[in-house]
Amino acid sequence: MSTLISAPSSMIPVARPFLGEEEEIGVLEVLRSGWVTQGPRVAQFEENFAQYVGCDHAIAVSSCTTALQLALWAVGIKAGDEVICPSLSFVATANSIAYNGASPVFADIDQDTFNIDPDRIEPLITPRTKAIMVVHQIGLPAEMKAIKHIAAKHGLPIVEDAACAIGAEYEGKLIGSPEGDMACFSFHPRKIMTTGEGGMITTNDADLAARLKRLRQHAMSLSDVARHNAKQIAAETYDEIGFNYRMTDMQAAIGIAQLGRLPILLERRRYLAQRYSDGLQDLSWIKTPYIPANRRHNFQSYMARLIGPAASKRDGIMQSLMDRKISTRRAIMAIHREIPYGRGRWEDQLPRTNLVADTGIILPLFHQMTETEQDYVIQALLDIRL
Repeated sequence: MSTLISAPSSMIPVARPFLGEEEEIGVLEVLRSGWVTQGPRVAQFEENFAQYVGCDHAIAVSSCTTALQLALWAVGIKAGDEVICPSLSFVATANSIAYNGASPVFADIDQDTFNIDPDRIEPLITPRTKAIMVVHQIGLPAEMKAIKHIAAKHGLPIVEDAACAIGAEYEGKLIGSPEGDMACFSFHPRKIMTTGEGGMITTNDADLAARLKRLRQHAMSLSDVARHNAKQIAAETYDEIGFNYRMTDMQAAIGIAQLGRLPILLERRRYLAQRYSDGLQDLSWIKTPYIPANRRHNFQSYMARLIGPAASKRDGIMQSLMDRKISTRRAIMAIHREIPYGRGRWEDQLPRTNLVADTGIILPLFHQMTETEQDYVIQALLDIRL
């Protein structure tokens, strides 16, 4: 690879959403229809999404955070309960537990996959443990077979934080099938497919799906669509406390178009990820992503780990790349280091989480990234002298 690759005219971002004419047309059609929230486009998006991931039911909501909180609420998580989850995740994972009055209990990770280590779960189970939240981190599925065995042994529901995992596969099945009781997805602009904001819950439990659809709309017994299509006067009731977690039809229209694009988005990301791994394989101070044989990564992000002499020099390396117009990000955060979750309390119990949080680096990866841009990033890393 030549060192004469020209510098880009502007900063290469870490991520960039890919939106086009189909999304514009879909939003315009919704605006002209007069039905702009929790209507027919949301129902269509739910149907398309369920069909794609291979589940019976999909429930659209306002974000993945509200999806997680609602999923926990639906399985009965309440004040005083504990939910086991990884600390190596975006803070929304723990926040969704706290919103229900429960406490996150952090399990350490497998430092190669960045996912929760099944062997670290069972020692944390107490009489207060009421669920396990699994995170499929940056698009690589967790080891679900072992986790399901533990959950079944202790009678615990599993909620999958699949925020980053659309299109990822575990043992030949798409995440969202789901392996647990429910899986929750994000459509934030940093994700592979986006609706601007928005989330989705998937499940194979018809009763659970029906309750989730009520809960997202103030626990209203009769949906707006059902009331609109009724042939006789109908009045709804509110039989429990619910929430306002609705998705708009504008978002759903974008989601329908994005879901149609998903195969090419996934193909491109996997191609670019492999180019990174190939281009960096001889760099002794970078450990490229590890993918177990029974899983397929979607590469929502490309996160490598700095090792050897680079491990303590991450910020300097990131600054060097920024000086060459390349954006990077530090690794996935460690939630246990944040004030609301007892900063320092868990530090000694999560050595592998700490290691990855301190040495991980996320490189630019997005659909529109050109091979020339990627070669420039790779060359910039090869040029670094420690």
